[in-house]
Amino acid sequence: MDVFNRIAITVFGQGVSWGELIGDLTGILCVWWLVRQVIWNWPAGLVNNVFFFVLFASSHLYANAALQIVFFVLGVYGWWEWSRGHRNDDLPVRWTSSREWLALALATSLIWPAAWLFLVRYTDPAEPMWDSLTLALSLVATYGQAKKMLESWWIFIVVDAISIPLFASQDLVLTAGLYGLFGVLSVMGLRDWRRTMATDEPALWEAAT
Repeated sequence: MDVFNRIAITVFGQGVSWGELIGDLTGILCVWWLVRQVIWNWPAGLVNNVFFFVLFASSHLYANAALQIVFFVLGVYGWWEWSRGHRNDDLPVRWTSSREWLALALATSLIWPAAWLFLVRYTDPAEPMWDSLTLALSLVATYGQAKKMLESWWIFIVVDAISIPLFASQDLVLTAGLYGLFGVLSVMGLRDWRRTMATDEPALWEAAT
């Protein structure tokens, strides 16, 4: 643990630990590959989860720390889903159905208050409301990306917007900046996946007919 918490660099007068630095770098790699629909985004994300777990637990952002455990499990699932019977990016990008939107909304409405209550009752949380909200939204967004639902990028854009001030309030300056970059990458992902879907739609229509 001491190695994770040792200062690697200083950004705007704020020390950045090795855990935060490596977590941020693997996070950038993960999201960039996800935008490009490269299957290796999933193992890069697994490494990111390990480092972010330690980082957020040390900062009393327990929901985001717990989120990394769930992310790890979803990362394994996403890796399997993308490779199961497909070749890398052959799993098609698609719209989220109305039934799926209902399921995602229901999941968020259950996870958010449950996580919020748990944090307040059993931990010494820094920002329980926002911490638990990012957990709930990130879970449904990651599930959506494992299924290549286009609108999952919109959910992650909301997560990024919440996370920037959340992490900045805990002096995680580099990570706050990282989530600003994640927001830009999420917009790029939304644009690129939409283009891919537009390209695939004629082929899917022909296959269906």
